[in-house]
Amino acid sequence: MEHRILVVDDEANIRKVLAALLRKHCGRVLQAADGFDAMAQLKVHEVSVIITDLRMPRVDGMCLLRHVIKHYPDIPVIVLTAHGTVDTAVEAIKLGAFDYLSKPFDAEALQSLVKKALAQFAANRQDLAATPQQPAQESQSRFGIIGNAPSMLNVFRSIERIANTPSSVLITGESGTGKELVAKALHEHSGRAQKPFIKINCAAIPENLVESELFGYEKGAFTGAIAAKPGRFELADGGTLFLDEIGEIPLEMQVKLLRALQESEFERVGALSTTRVDVRLITATNRDLLKEIERGRFREDLYYRLNVVPIFLPPLRHRPTDLRPLVEYFIQKNNPRLNRSVSGITHAAIVALQRYPWPGNIRELENLIERTMLFLDGDLIDEEDLPVEILQTTPTTGQQTFAPIHLPAPDASAGGLKEVVRETTSMLEKQYIIKALDDTGGNVTQAAKLLQISRKSLQNKMKEFSLREE
Repeated sequence: MEHRILVVDDEANIRKVLAALLRKHCGRVLQAADGFDAMAQLKVHEVSVIITDLRMPRVDGMCLLRHVIKHYPDIPVIVLTAHGTVDTAVEAIKLGAFDYLSKPFDAEALQSLVKKALAQFAANRQDLAATPQQPAQESQSRFGIIGNAPSMLNVFRSIERIANTPSSVLITGESGTGKELVAKALHEHSGRAQKPFIKINCAAIPENLVESELFGYEKGAFTGAIAAKPGRFELADGGTLFLDEIGEIPLEMQVKLLRALQESEFERVGALSTTRVDVRLITATNRDLLKEIERGRFREDLYYRLNVVPIFLPPLRHRPTDLRPLVEYFIQKNNPRLNRSVSGITHAAIVALQRYPWPGNIRELENLIERTMLFLDGDLIDEEDLPVEILQTTPTTGQQTFAPIHLPAPDASAGGLKEVVRETTSMLEKQYIIKALDDTGGNVTQAAKLLQISRKSLQNKMKEFSLREE
């Protein structure tokens, strides 16, 4: 996919310079003279990143930002600032802008920032953008998340109980399960809802820039630091900071992050004074952090500081009853965008979707429904309209099915009813544990959550059944 970057500035020379710097390394560049023109461009073009000036005629940068946040929430917005508008830029970030860049800007800094924004755009597209305002989904949606499977009801109960607390939360789950959506729900249903919700994808930041991104820097702290800049902790003061892909944080930075969490204070890069903040931290990862600890790649003390309240998001293959409401939501979402009038999906097609294991989870489902709608001749998605990879799935793929247990015939030598029940129960336990480990790719922590037992209990059972980790 070729990315499109929309540059919005009332100065034609600035637009030309930005376009020349970005075309070669970042993608195609579109231009708009003000916010009004930019809104018109967004109606006809798929845009990955927006770079906008703040002061413009007709519709200024702040109005454009609010419009994008409301109608195109997956598009990162970078704000351009001149001398005297830095405070406004910081307010823009608290409102939801991705970052800001001061004029005059360095070419390498510009390209690096845009590449990070493109990575954030890709990550945003992985999340489920469900909305509780959809009438057809009202009974299936809570906290803006579609789901009525028992595992999702557990997630909803966790959000209800912990949203309005200061406790740190660690959200785990495979890519594409909607971890950022849970983080937003926790923020929006807390006493901090009117304060900033600042997010950052740790996987999208080069190792040498992590510290300045999190804690900010002073003017002259390093080459290119032509002005002081607050970090994400400062921007989130009073609100919530969401660190996605926390498992990607370098070891040397984990010590500084732990101190910031424990003491609620830190120093900007190049600063002599200490900055204190009031931040509620939410983190997310698709890694098994306990295994990362065993391998020496993640600090144990930081893990326990982050994992005060754990929330596990189940993969889509464990939520077969949620497929229909999710599909219907994506149909409603795509109909106006693709100029289609698809009315729904047949039962046979849903059954076929339930057989598929969904390695890409909700993101994969959304893309598949869009592709199916594009090539659909009628107004109803049937089994034969689905892609070949769905139709070729074997009937048992992704299902919680087990091999039949062959019971011994009643016999005195079998040890009686109690012994037969004990052995049969043991066989069932082993098969169920094997299935849970298989469905979570051998991840003991997530398998234990799926089985609703402790990690220690699962490890003991694995040892009993000779399934112990290598």
